[in-house]
Amino acid sequence: MVDSICVFEDTAYRNLLPLVHLRVTSDLRCGITTLREKIERSYPAIPLSLHCREYLADLVREQNFGVPVNNVQGKSCLFVNGRVVADRSLPEAIPPDGPDVVYLNGETVVAARLSGGALESVRRNLPDTIGPEHFEGTTQTEVEVHLIDYPWDLVRRNGDEIVADFALLIAEEKERMRGLVYEGAHLVNRNNLFVGDGTQIKPGVVLDAESGPIYIGKNVTVFPNATIEGPAYVGNGCMIKIGAKIYENSSIGEKSKVGGEVEESIIHSHSNKQHDGFLGHSYLARWVNLGADTNTSDLKNNYANVRVLLNGESIDTGSPFVGLTMGDHSKSGINTMFNTGTVVGVSSNVFGSGYPPKAVPSFTWGGAEGMSTYRLDKSLEVAKRVMARRKVSLSSVEETVMRKVFDLTREERTSAGLEA
Repeated sequence: MVDSICVFEDTAYRNLLPLVHLRVTSDLRCGITTLREKIERSYPAIPLSLHCREYLADLVREQNFGVPVNNVQGKSCLFVNGRVVADRSLPEAIPPDGPDVVYLNGETVVAARLSGGALESVRRNLPDTIGPEHFEGTTQTEVEVHLIDYPWDLVRRNGDEIVADFALLIAEEKERMRGLVYEGAHLVNRNNLFVGDGTQIKPGVVLDAESGPIYIGKNVTVFPNATIEGPAYVGNGCMIKIGAKIYENSSIGEKSKVGGEVEESIIHSHSNKQHDGFLGHSYLARWVNLGADTNTSDLKNNYANVRVLLNGESIDTGSPFVGLTMGDHSKSGINTMFNTGTVVGVSSNVFGSGYPPKAVPSFTWGGAEGMSTYRLDKSLEVAKRVMARRKVSLSSVEETVMRKVFDLTREERTSAGLEA
């Protein structure tokens, strides 16, 4: 048995931008849990460390007290790619004991089990991101696992992951309806429902778990006449507003406020979509706010596969359904419209009539009628104000990382003509 697990990043993190500008890849949500939580669940008795881009290291340490960061532990270690979507079969496909071996999926390192001199050699020369070249000389074998390559992969897998996570999380629960369900609420297929402590399900609410499970965490308020269709997840401390329509395969992370219509989307956490408007096949990061009547297109009129502009390249997603990808701290004004496959970076403020560009750089102010750089000092000021409303402070470490991301994304704005 290895002494430790190291969840690492590889160079393909770039294809998950802007969602991973302010987090490691394994912190992305898919289903009820994050990718990292699924890996931890697969190897529950083994201490875990995280390996990431250096500029994120202090922030990751701050957010994961006591977890070693960029410091591989023990005399033997199982490295696991943070883009892996771990399931019940992972410990069998990639066991924590056995001889040294590198597990590949094509040219991607999925995992590597190392000990002794081989581990010491890797440990001495380990860069921010890890690839096949760092395990040269070690026996290689192919393995079939699910990997997240692009943001829309998270959305595409979300429903299946809600089902899988639900089964594991409630396996030992004796009481599934812990909150207060008011008279007049309608529960369809109660055996497929979980309602956490302190949660209130108000009159007129419909929780329809006939087509998949619904997991609602602690201290959630589901206001009157809201409808949630399973598979679905609502995290701790959320508010689901009056008349909200939450369709299948949607995950809403903790302390988010959601209204209007949501379908097959992931809201990471601490974000607001309080008002009417449609959000479909989308991923919103943290501290996002969508203004009233913001609408996202997730299907082209010709029903063709959606292409997404990512890192300056037009990518065929292989799907006719792709909505909005929006980075942390970004916002939209009232009546904003986003075209299919739009990507908005970190800390951008999008508003105005017409469709904004399908690729909005980080730290952008404006929309279809014109854009400029969103000044860093103003952006930080707003971030602090927004977080304070939830009684959360922007730490000095977070501020340092946001300043670094501003520098890292300068070329995006230059290419878009926003900076000289």
